[in-house]
Amino acid sequence: MATARIKDGIARVSTGKMLKRDYVGSLKKTPSSFILLIMQIGKLLLTVASIVLLSDAVVSAQTNKLPEQAEQVMLRATKYMVDEVSTNGGYVWYYMPDLSRRWGEMEAYKSMVWTQDGGTVSVGHTLLDAYRATGNEYFYQAAEKAAAALTWGQSNEGGWNYMIDFAGDKSLKTWYNTIGKNGWRLEEFQHYYGNDTYDDDVSSDAARFLLRMYIEKMDPKYKPALDKAVNFLLKSQYPNGGWPQRYPLKYDFNKTGHPDYSSYHTFNDDVIYENLNFLTQCYLTLGEQRLLDPIHRGMDIYMLTQQGNGAWGQQYNMEMEPAGARTYEPAAYLPRATYGNAMLLLKFYQYTGDRKYIARIPEAINWLEKVRLPASMTQDGKFSHSLFVELGTDKPIFVHRKGSNVTHGYYYVDYNDSKLLAHMQGKGNINVQRLKDEYAKVSALSPDEATKDSPLKPGKFLAEGTPQSYYPLNRNAAPENIVMSDTRVKEIIGSIDSKNRWLVKHVSISNPYSGDGQNKEPVDDYASTNVGDKTDTSPFRDPSEQEYISTPEYIKNMNLLISYIKSTRKQMAVK
Repeated sequence: MATARIKDGIARVSTGKMLKRDYVGSLKKTPSSFILLIMQIGKLLLTVASIVLLSDAVVSAQTNKLPEQAEQVMLRATKYMVDEVSTNGGYVWYYMPDLSRRWGEMEAYKSMVWTQDGGTVSVGHTLLDAYRATGNEYFYQAAEKAAAALTWGQSNEGGWNYMIDFAGDKSLKTWYNTIGKNGWRLEEFQHYYGNDTYDDDVSSDAARFLLRMYIEKMDPKYKPALDKAVNFLLKSQYPNGGWPQRYPLKYDFNKTGHPDYSSYHTFNDDVIYENLNFLTQCYLTLGEQRLLDPIHRGMDIYMLTQQGNGAWGQQYNMEMEPAGARTYEPAAYLPRATYGNAMLLLKFYQYTGDRKYIARIPEAINWLEKVRLPASMTQDGKFSHSLFVELGTDKPIFVHRKGSNVTHGYYYVDYNDSKLLAHMQGKGNINVQRLKDEYAKVSALSPDEATKDSPLKPGKFLAEGTPQSYYPLNRNAAPENIVMSDTRVKEIIGSIDSKNRWLVKHVSISNPYSGDGQNKEPVDDYASTNVGDKTDTSPFRDPSEQEYISTPEYIKNMNLLISYIKSTRKQMAVK
């Protein structure tokens, strides 16, 4: 558009010059007043052209300044988070604007930070991405502070818990015995284990961030903590290739007759895959041969646990039988886990070229077709499958709860699809056709074709630079190919407040701890709510207009601005 305007201005100037030239030859014939008029028109056209060129230059300058403005806003927002919000370089998820209360998945003490996705590790990844996009050392220094918080919170074994309490074990035990114990639906927080967790990618993503910190500048100060984390994954892996949810193994939380599930082989929340994925990333960037056997065993556990009917459960006991976990997670088959594991087996064929990984995928597809919900339960096609399918019968089963609080409330299972849980959807939609299409496409590949991009296949590194700088290691990184409009960037810049915060409403908060639940009535009032009575410390969405400091909002906006800066710099490089 600007080029067209410039050409138009030049055309107008040329026209003015032509007018002057045409009439110069006949000056003697032309009245002097007319000659003056023609000359004034020429000057006017020259002025118009100058204005067009000047305005385009201003617009171009403003456009070129927008990436600088984006970086400055990123810097301001980060300085606020580091200087005012963080605790020793770490973060939770949400804060009151005056920092009087704060939450991770549950309410946190002021001395606590959250390791879990959305907290310290996620911020650390974002800060490293910001450093890579801008080259600004401040972002790297802020990432170092997050890494220091995680290193402080790393256990002697080498892993991490959901949170880190800088006030120490005494404070953390108090939290578990009050706030944690009264989170009705968050049973993983109702007991103090004193060990580490792989749930929600906690330990594997913290380790991945330390891997990034180490290879970013090859700084040896991060190598001891990284080595300890890698060794933690290796020693906690079962011989058959699976991983428990928590390690070192504990068996001391038997809840209402349900055995402690934390030692089970766990697919839930991608425990096994994320560990396998992290070891693969380590193999690519560190090049350690010792990691190959654990990686292959990690892939094999997917075949070992597939049931005779083609399905999978989400965790398995020591006898390799599908097992329950939390009291609202019965021993069952899961269509969601079956779909996800089958898709991963397609990936493993592309890693190895070994067709054993895809041999039984047709059985998984057939089972998924068999256990589709009856039409009466699909809500006009909105859902295709139940979350849980009964062992032995392949019937859909559903979880419900009665009561008001964790002390006197309970969960139970039946075949009724009404009054389902709000915090764990009892039905879902499984795209079986996509699995069929992927299977048809991948299974048609020869082993050589399938493994052409395998991260495990021996071969010379052909990309630019070295593997340490090439492979993307942040699973939530800003997209490389996103196109951000100037208007959207300006909206993000304009939405930061005078204190350099991105405030949001309707976040997850909780009732403050007020003691153990007293109501013993088995009511249905809280059957389909996220939270029970006032003694339930489980999180729920705040419906009010209260604004909060949001770490996820900071991460989201930072990632969008990072994408914009990367794309504009790429465009400038092409020009």
